[in-house]
Amino acid sequence: MQKDKIKNLVWFRNDLRTIDNDVLGDATKNGHQVIGVYCFDPRHFKVNKFGFKKTEKFRTKFLIETIHDLKEQLNQLNIDLLVFHDLPEVIIPKICKEHQITDIYLQKEWTKEEVDTENLVKTELEHIKWHHIHNQFLFHPEDINFEISKTPQVFTVFRKKLEKYVDIRHEVKVEKQTDDNRIENNTIIPKLSDLGFKNYEAHPHAAFPFKGGETEALNRLNDYFFNTKKLGFYKKTRNGLVGVDYSSKFSPWLANGSISARSIYWKVKQFEREHFKNQSTYWLIFELIWRDYFKYVSMKHGNQIFKLEGILQKDYYWSSNQTQISKWINGETLSDFVNANMIELKETGWMSNRGRQNVASYFAKELELDWRIGASYFESLLLDYDVHSNYGNWMYVAGVGNDPRDRKFNVQLQAERYDANGKFRSLWLQPSLFN
Repeated sequence: MQKDKIKNLVWFRNDLRTIDNDVLGDATKNGHQVIGVYCFDPRHFKVNKFGFKKTEKFRTKFLIETIHDLKEQLNQLNIDLLVFHDLPEVIIPKICKEHQITDIYLQKEWTKEEVDTENLVKTELEHIKWHHIHNQFLFHPEDINFEISKTPQVFTVFRKKLEKYVDIRHEVKVEKQTDDNRIENNTIIPKLSDLGFKNYEAHPHAAFPFKGGETEALNRLNDYFFNTKKLGFYKKTRNGLVGVDYSSKFSPWLANGSISARSIYWKVKQFEREHFKNQSTYWLIFELIWRDYFKYVSMKHGNQIFKLEGILQKDYYWSSNQTQISKWINGETLSDFVNANMIELKETGWMSNRGRQNVASYFAKELELDWRIGASYFESLLLDYDVHSNYGNWMYVAGVGNDPRDRKFNVQLQAERYDANGKFRSLWLQPSLFN
């Protein structure tokens, strides 16, 4: 095939960035024409079997902001982003036909819904070359020193096998394309109302007041690392509950791929060279390794991560009592600490790491409710929903995942330790409800 006949389509999903994007890098490096596409899949805004919208207003608004920024960043590279509110299996074949696409580049996914959607697109296409590229890891799957099928059952073993023995790849640079790469693009990014939501103002107490997109992610990174040097205190503050800076807040941008784990890693290394190295700088990388771990666990176990018995295939009793589920969702349980965290989530789409562990443990271990319902609610509401981390963490807390100790959180003791003065609870609970 002649060089000028090859046309590449980049199908963006959860890799919504131009910096350190292996998919975009591979698609643009050969000098062929390249076009981007993003589909707001209507299935992502429908009610699921547990009664929750798969994607609620918080993550939807964040996603819309992200796509606006992605389109602008791609414009600067002379790459057009076609945006649609339609099914990928309807849109992508039309684009391939209209623009005579020969190759499709996309991030490698392995969980059921993503693979099912890919297969629906593939059944509508012939004579297209597919390029599936790993694009969401800190430790690249081709570099690790064990087979994915032998991913350790315990995180510490996983971490120790990798962190001192496997190098982190450097960031990929995407070159600006020539002016003749542009096409006519009349597509429009949907508004919140187009996707079934009313517009809303951010809550004044929101711990995550940021917008979506690569630009905002890089601004946050620069501020948290280099302007305020809050990175240097991360380990001491990461279990906080109130405010913007108790943690890095990178997770929503990581979740939809507005920033890569490698970019964060190499900025930590820059910080350590230019300023100082301590437990806190290490601990941010430690958390990125946790994120990788849940991705490898899901690769190893496949769709078992979505099943009630989990990867341990433990047979516990689980209830689906609607009254208890509703009280948990609405912050009406017997625990004021659980209630405050659940109200924060409902009002803002955010909850601290400490809060998540406690409310999930309370749901699964105290109330003995079907943990998949809790995981589904988190999926709907959380700004930083990531399929691997969400289901990995819920299995872990429910005792059907990677925690060999099968612990239960004492939420009262946790409240006394992490919210000793009641500041967090008083922020989110009515005075009459605060004990």
